[in-house]
Amino acid sequence: MSRRPSARSRTARETRLRSPIRPVIVAWLAALLLAPGLVQAQAPAAQPTAPAKAEKAPDGKPAEAKSADGKSSDGKSADGKSSDGKSSDGKPVEAKPADAKPAPPKPEMSEALKAVRARLDAAKNDLAAREKELARTDLGTPELSAIRDGVGPVTDEIRTIIGRLDAPLESARERLTQLGPKPKDAEESPEVAQERVERDAAVSRIDETQRLARSLLVQGDQIIDRVSNRRRESFTKGLFERSQALVSPQLWSRVAADVPRDIRSLQSALSDILLLFSRNGTLGNLLMLGLAFGVSVALYFGRRNIAPRLGRRDAAMTDPSRRQTLLGAWRVLLLGTVPAVIGSYTVYYALDATDLLPSRLLPVAGAILAGLAFIAFVEALCDGLLSPDKPQWRPAPVSDAAAIRVTRLAVGIATVITVVKSIEALNSGISAALPISIATRGIGAVATALILAIGLHRFADKEEEEEACFGPYVPTKTTTGIGGPARLVGWAAVAVIGVAALVGYVAFAAFVIDQLVWTASLLVLLYLLVQSADTFVGGSLSDDTRLATALQANTGLRKRSLNQIAVLSTGAARVLLFLIVALLVLAPWGLDSTDIVSSIRQAFFGFKVGDVTISLSTIALGLGILVLGIAITRAVQRWLDQVYLPATDLDAGLRNSISTVSGYCGFLLALALAFSYLGLSLEKLTIVAGALSVGIGFGLQSIVNNFVSGLLLLWERPIRVGDQVVIGDSEGIVKRISVRSTEIQTFDRSAVIVPNSNLISGIVKNRVRGDRTGRVSLVVNVLRNQDPARAAEMLLACAAQHADVLKEPAPRVVFRKIGDPFLEFELVVMIVDVSLGQKVQNDLNFSVFRTLSEAGFIPPLGPGSSIVTVQGLDGMQDAFSEIAGRFRPPAAEEGRDGRRDLSAIGAR
Repeated sequence: MSRRPSARSRTARETRLRSPIRPVIVAWLAALLLAPGLVQAQAPAAQPTAPAKAEKAPDGKPAEAKSADGKSSDGKSADGKSSDGKSSDGKPVEAKPADAKPAPPKPEMSEALKAVRARLDAAKNDLAAREKELARTDLGTPELSAIRDGVGPVTDEIRTIIGRLDAPLESARERLTQLGPKPKDAEESPEVAQERVERDAAVSRIDETQRLARSLLVQGDQIIDRVSNRRRESFTKGLFERSQALVSPQLWSRVAADVPRDIRSLQSALSDILLLFSRNGTLGNLLMLGLAFGVSVALYFGRRNIAPRLGRRDAAMTDPSRRQTLLGAWRVLLLGTVPAVIGSYTVYYALDATDLLPSRLLPVAGAILAGLAFIAFVEALCDGLLSPDKPQWRPAPVSDAAAIRVTRLAVGIATVITVVKSIEALNSGISAALPISIATRGIGAVATALILAIGLHRFADKEEEEEACFGPYVPTKTTTGIGGPARLVGWAAVAVIGVAALVGYVAFAAFVIDQLVWTASLLVLLYLLVQSADTFVGGSLSDDTRLATALQANTGLRKRSLNQIAVLSTGAARVLLFLIVALLVLAPWGLDSTDIVSSIRQAFFGFKVGDVTISLSTIALGLGILVLGIAITRAVQRWLDQVYLPATDLDAGLRNSISTVSGYCGFLLALALAFSYLGLSLEKLTIVAGALSVGIGFGLQSIVNNFVSGLLLLWERPIRVGDQVVIGDSEGIVKRISVRSTEIQTFDRSAVIVPNSNLISGIVKNRVRGDRTGRVSLVVNVLRNQDPARAAEMLLACAAQHADVLKEPAPRVVFRKIGDPFLEFELVVMIVDVSLGQKVQNDLNFSVFRTLSEAGFIPPLGPGSSIVTVQGLDGMQDAFSEIAGRFRPPAAEEGRDGRRDLSAIGAR
């Protein structure tokens, strides 16, 4: 039994235990109290503090109450600092920054954007599934085509989403830009801060959505590229896959071994046919099949016998027009092809609908019927284009012998191809052995090459056309109508097909045959279509047809304009036809229509060259904006020139300056709008400006000089439209001041083109610079024995009577010279308009001559007489007078008479 300690001993023991433990407990409590404050200070957004609660100390005593800011009731903070900024030991402490305000909450995503995100998520899942399926290595061409067809609509939808997000994103960015940058030193109001957060969130969400869509679009394009590469690799592998050669004995030994099995397969197929006839050979099915065969036979019979009559190619017409020839060719082609196609399809549909033929043998019937239709098409095409029996109706420029040979060759090749395709379909239907299929395709390729070689050999020029000359034979012209390049291509095809089939590349040989036939058919149709476009489109607009006459009468177009439209229309039709035929020629090489459409769409809506995106549609619309702006500018200029400016009091020169400047401003505005639509900012145009500065420094100095000079002429207006100017040896009226030059029309109605820089830097005489008054002067000679004052009065009277002579300054007469036997006067007058100078001069000459003649100041001259005044003979006259005085008596009267005679002689 233990002894219970006394109270004094317990108190002493508690005192000894408490004295070393209390500081530890106080330190732990301080750390626990400071920890929440530190965490709260380091948080990005301050949260409102909870009200202070009374805490109990570990010894059971209530702790000091704390306020919301962490200070105790006695003014000290939890970390031992007083409220006056000093610590408990009296030292000053640094002030703490105030708590940050809570950030405004971001708005939720809009419903429309959520719907777009959902569509993008669905597209992402679809593309992921397609990409996972594409990872398989055993995919064939149908599976690859299915993947390609499935990805196309997805990428189209994504591209549509990207286009629709452009406008909202631009609008959201514009709204965010209006708020300006966030201030660094000052605080924003809660309303502005909330608005900034909402707009920033809208921009970021739309931008994120669009970037996600662009990423999915790149993924879809990559899948399409992978599918195209896989299909191309599969096509190349199957095309150049080598089998056993036809010259190999092993092939024929295997064929001989497999023939019995294939015969049994063929017998089994015939048994299946009889079984289906016994099972499904009801009266209705048999009647339907018989009716189909009857219709087909009737159509084929009508095609061979009735269609040529309906072609309306009269053999009695010796010179049909080009239009009639082409119409006849199209009628023969359609009437010879359409009935055969309808007849073959009718029989095939009846066999398929009645179930009288096994499904594995239905392709055999299809191959036979399609081959018959193909033979009919080749016959009709040769008959329509070559017309062997009616040369006058032949659209192609070939000889009669060439037409017959080409027709036989084409029909023979079509027949061989039909037989080979039918046997291949039969081999596939009865699951024939591979050696038999290889042998069949190889023999068909060799037979086709032989027929083509025989036909080309018959096209060789005959020796009787050889010139009678020494040396080797060199034909001067082609006697068959088939050019050398065509025959060269034919012989090359013969060599390729024959060698490929013999060495084992049977698939490649068959492909070359199919491509040769397909390309030849397309080229013949292209020739016929091009000739038809030139005749029916171009001829209808360029010739004197009803359409051309109606267009001229209703639209006011001239014949030359219609000819230009005809040339452009036929050119556009030719380009379109060539593109279509090129795409059709490339189709058997693995080029899909979806790939073509995708490439065209990518080229039209934008493709990247490095970091630059080029969009043909954007360029076309930019050019459209520029053309529209120029058209509007021209309309405004026309309205100013013809309507508004003539109604003002402005002179012609100022009106021309206003019209020209408005044209420049309109063009620059249209150019700026086009550049802004193309996305070319001023920063990007600095590169163009730098390139232009280099060009100006090297070779465009004169152009820029003339352009700036033209602007100076329009601004300073030292020369205006309508001014009469003298430049060098040319004088005329200014008709037009353009960007580079000024047009001056001389008085002989010729045009002088003067560069604007010559007008600015050169010497130009402008007769109407200040006003339009002019000066006219007349030089008049009167007899010496007349009164000069009286002559001057008569000249002034003539000038005063003219209506175009100004009264102020008044006309004046200048007595210029006292001659022998005339006195010379000059009449100077000022006229109201310088353009009337020649008219006033002409009127004054008539008036002065009439006035002076009536007054006797100008003596009348006899018919054929003339007066010639010779000066400088005064010394000779004195010498003659002295000689005459020595040989005559000194009589004053006679001497005077002698001097008069000598004076007359000297005058003469």
